[in-house]
Amino acid sequence: MMEIRTAAMADLDQLTAIEAACFPQAEAATREEFTARLTVYPNHFWLLEEDGKIIAFINGPAADEPILWDDMYADASSHRENGAWQTIFGVNTLPEYRRRGYAARLMERVIADARAQGRKGCILACKDKLIHYYEKFGYRSEGVSGSDHGGAVWYDMRLTF
Repeated sequence: MMEIRTAAMADLDQLTAIEAACFPQAEAATREEFTARLTVYPNHFWLLEEDGKIIAFINGPAADEPILWDDMYADASSHRENGAWQTIFGVNTLPEYRRRGYAARLMERVIADARAQGRKGCILACKDKLIHYYEKFGYRSEGVSGSDHGGAVWYDMRLTF
């Protein structure tokens, strides 16, 4: 059975392992960063489970400004529970579960929750090969990001409600 839920500290090991499988080491959040994020904003983690196993998740803090700054990734205290924007730090799906619509189900839930919470929209940064994917959800590219997180070239994407 498939279920979407928010996170708890008990999910730390699984989240850290999934992140490591999805992102290069220079870009992946560390166990310590996840510990801080789960302490500050566990309800801003959306986990998709199948038969009790986490197979995909999206996470990110709420923010006042519609932009992702590199220091936000390592500093969970940047979260603003009543922030105008829902940021998305990562869209993670275990490699063996990709191309089955799981990330899309999670993204739709994040968007619906952000809307229900009265936010102005959602923001994320992605690599050029994923711009078209996020555009399917209504995100618009704002060009190359000022972020150089993990040494990569990122594109700022914004979905405004």
